[in-house]
Amino acid sequence: QVQLGESGGGLVQAGGSLRLSCVDSGRTFSRYAMGWFCQAPGKEREFVAGISWSGSRQSYADSVKGRFTVSRDNAKNTVYLQMNSLKPEDTAVYYCAADLNPLRSGMVLTTEYEYGTWGQGTQVTVSS
Repeated sequence: QVQLGESGGGLVQAGGSLRLSCVDSGRTFSRYAMGWFCQAPGKEREFVAGISWSGSRQSYADSVKGRFTVSRDNAKNTVYLQMNSLKPEDTAVYYCAADLNPLRSGMVLTTEYEYGTWGQGTQVTVSS
């Protein structure tokens, strides 16, 4: 059973960096495409970044391209989101998600409905 848990969120000044981690305690991580989403107060959850099971393919929302990097270490059952040059508008709860369909493991999935398993989220707050 996949069980996702995010960490690494916090309060940072604009221009700073954070690295989010998402661990699958169910230890079946490596076969799944993974993604990061965020939800700001009063807004819908939106795609941030996605990565294929091998890590060879990634995709990013336009708003984070050049600033955020998604990566994974399948040996550690962990996916990361390196967030640089943070802006106040990046403030949100960040969620990692897994797609449990092995037929899509080589793909990068960018829409919320394609993911069936979610973590509890970690808060990122960027002050100006």
